[in-house]
Amino acid sequence: MNGTQSGDTLGREPVRITRRGGGSPFVLLCDHASNWLPASFGTLGLAGSDMTRHIAWDPGALPVASLMAEALDAPLVESGVSRLLIDCNRPLDAHDLIPAVSETTEIPANAGLSPKEREERIALSWTPFHNAIEAVVEERLAHRQPTVLVSIHSFTPVYGGKSRPWEIGIIHDDDRRVADPLVAALREVPGLTVGVNEPYSPADRVYFTLERHARSRGLPCAMIEIRNDEIADAAGQGKWADLLGGMFSRLEPLLSGAAETGQPAA
Repeated sequence: MNGTQSGDTLGREPVRITRRGGGSPFVLLCDHASNWLPASFGTLGLAGSDMTRHIAWDPGALPVASLMAEALDAPLVESGVSRLLIDCNRPLDAHDLIPAVSETTEIPANAGLSPKEREERIALSWTPFHNAIEAVVEERLAHRQPTVLVSIHSFTPVYGGKSRPWEIGIIHDDDRRVADPLVAALREVPGLTVGVNEPYSPADRVYFTLERHARSRGLPCAMIEIRNDEIADAAGQGKWADLLGGMFSRLEPLLSGAAETGQPAA
């Protein structure tokens, strides 16, 4: 790990930064990297097996992000706490910041929290994660280093009884500087079904981290969602990291100019 890391009182870091001084224009983010909970929270009243489900984290996302970061020499900021405790990719006023129900599963320990309990969770995980991203981005901009933020997530093959046919989805808002060339490159891959603002879109309030740290500064950004059965093992994770890493390398010349200090989106 590079740089100063924030640590909780239980000896586990709620946020981790690797390659803080990486030379790539890309800064990778993994909001839902971990299914870990501090021991004092137990399993939030859930069965232990629930902590391996998608409700607790984005399985496979962190290995893909880590491999990409290594190949690109890109900084990576990852959350170290399960989103069931608090979702770092939500604004503080979101109804699902601390979800009482995730998908169809009730989270007993998340019901009826006091203001103090809520603030403790924000201080434990949400604030350190966003402070870490803020620090990395501000350091890069101070050195006029081109900066493009990309968040890496995974999604389930079936949700609400409906199959999701896309192996990968690219999420964007009105700034399409990253999304358009990335989607074009992905659509050249034979047999690949690419979603655009699928399985989610910014209207679903899943774009908060990028809005806070990239869009607010005029920096290029996009969110990548990979179907989690594609990255369930090391082979799949390596395949997708290689594919995306190669595409990102080819995108660098297109993005570096606008990403140097943050230019308004076209």
